[in-house]
Amino acid sequence: MDKEAFSGFYKKEINERQEIFAKEFDLSEEDKKLLTKEGPLPFEIANKMVENVVSTFPLPYGLATNFNIDGKDYIIPFAIEEPSVVAAASNAAKLSSGFETSADDPVMIGQIQVVNVDGAKAKVAVEKAREELLSFATTIDPILVKFGGGPKDITVEVLNDEEGDMLDIHLLVDVRDAMGANAINTMTEKLAPKIEELTGGKVILRIISNLAIYRRAQAKTTWTKESLAASTKGQFKGEDVVDAILNAYRFANATQFRATTHNKGIMNGIDAVVIATGNDFRAIESGAHSFASYEGNYSPLTKYSKDKEGNLVGEIDIPLALGLVGGATKVHPLAQLSIKILGIKTANDLAKIIASVGLAQNFAALRALSTEGIQRGHMRLHAANIATQAGASKEEEQIVAQKMIETGEVNQGKAEEILKTMRTGGSLAS
Repeated sequence: MDKEAFSGFYKKEINERQEIFAKEFDLSEEDKKLLTKEGPLPFEIANKMVENVVSTFPLPYGLATNFNIDGKDYIIPFAIEEPSVVAAASNAAKLSSGFETSADDPVMIGQIQVVNVDGAKAKVAVEKAREELLSFATTIDPILVKFGGGPKDITVEVLNDEEGDMLDIHLLVDVRDAMGANAINTMTEKLAPKIEELTGGKVILRIISNLAIYRRAQAKTTWTKESLAASTKGQFKGEDVVDAILNAYRFANATQFRATTHNKGIMNGIDAVVIATGNDFRAIESGAHSFASYEGNYSPLTKYSKDKEGNLVGEIDIPLALGLVGGATKVHPLAQLSIKILGIKTANDLAKIIASVGLAQNFAALRALSTEGIQRGHMRLHAANIATQAGASKEEEQIVAQKMIETGEVNQGKAEEILKTMRTGGSLAS
């Protein structure tokens, strides 16, 4: 590789970067067309969002239907590449009685790490100065305070390791409709000198925590025995479906190996909406999985029970640090469109919707796993993708996919075999 070609890469215009990239990796004309084709996210905006931009990378953008949340109907945008997720969420929402939700105030944690201290004495010093520190922090972001947010509390914990004592100071801030990273990082930076003066120690880290235990959203719904029976077209009794899902939930409660995949199913839906709205899916993922182990054992983020009529009740409680102001949400055209589709005004509204999606997505996976098997839902789209990879034309694709499903062999070798037979026979229907 010619390292010199990439020297000062960040200083160059996008078209210059594209030329360097194409030359270095010997891109074909078709590759160059892919690289230089603009989509809904213009290169000019992308270039302001991240460094060294050469193109954009699109994801399928689909709409989940049938969601009724707190008595209001929603169409929910998903940005995701995995087959069957949108359909599964839509179907789960259709089968439910509607979602009832709640959300905490948008309080985030800023952490300040202090080293080289006598932990007990330093803790007392900070706690005595709590009101003074909060008063100072309030002056740092007057706009946030104007809209009802701002610093709310300071807590202190002494941590110990082989190197000695550390303080873990939590600054709790109501960030309103922001995700909160910029506001909190600024506050912790400006508080650092005062903390050092109070404790006699040295501040090292001052940064937001993505474990948003004070900023959680909850959703709850019921799936009746009748709706569950109808969804299987008479293959299973409703009572049997309820019991099967409860047993699947028991398994996730009993072993971390299953709980991890259980929670991944939740995040399929959550991440899709988080990405579609321009929010930070990595922060949401990190916070969710950390919260799943907050009480010591990694556990499911949802829970299921049976009501007195024998219907299935599903619930979710999950930290969701989301924003409607700042970041990609305000600059990405499709993120702005997503917010418009949802018709929401606050970050808490978005959190309630996303919590409902997570619960629906998890139910859909459990229902499929415990009755018909997860592959059935995935298989048609997956088979179509395999057929395309094997060289099927648009006209051949669905025929090849269907034949693979019928044989129970969905792989490229089988697709190529079916294609060869079809083409040799001279008829697509053969």
